[in-house]
Amino acid sequence: MFSSVDVSVFLATTKRDACLNFFTKSLGLTLREENEYALVFDLKGVELRISKVSTFVPMPFTVLDWQVVNIYETMDLLENNKVRFEIFDKMEMDARCVWTSPDGTRIAWFKDPDGNILSISQRP
Repeated sequence: MFSSVDVSVFLATTKRDACLNFFTKSLGLTLREENEYALVFDLKGVELRISKVSTFVPMPFTVLDWQVVNIYETMDLLENNKVRFEIFDKMEMDARCVWTSPDGTRIAWFKDPDGNILSISQRP
């Protein structure tokens, strides 16, 4: 029933200005719409709605991932845009903060201004 309808992905922000700056300047997304309730971006045909809220506690896991062709080149671009990658002590990560999963997927995590955990991944 839902396989042929459009979908929206939701995040939340308490920091409208920092969030807008991060998603447009650091990640290069285009703001499609803003209203009193949300910032709206397009993710390759999927609507990303970042709801403006007064309080928010981020989830302790990845909430959004971009699948990239070359994780290290993408990391270079993001680092040039002031994105900092996360280190997770209990995971074996390489010197660039990349974890390789058992199936060979490489993943690097970073946070938005509200602490949402985002990632990029390179699939085998």
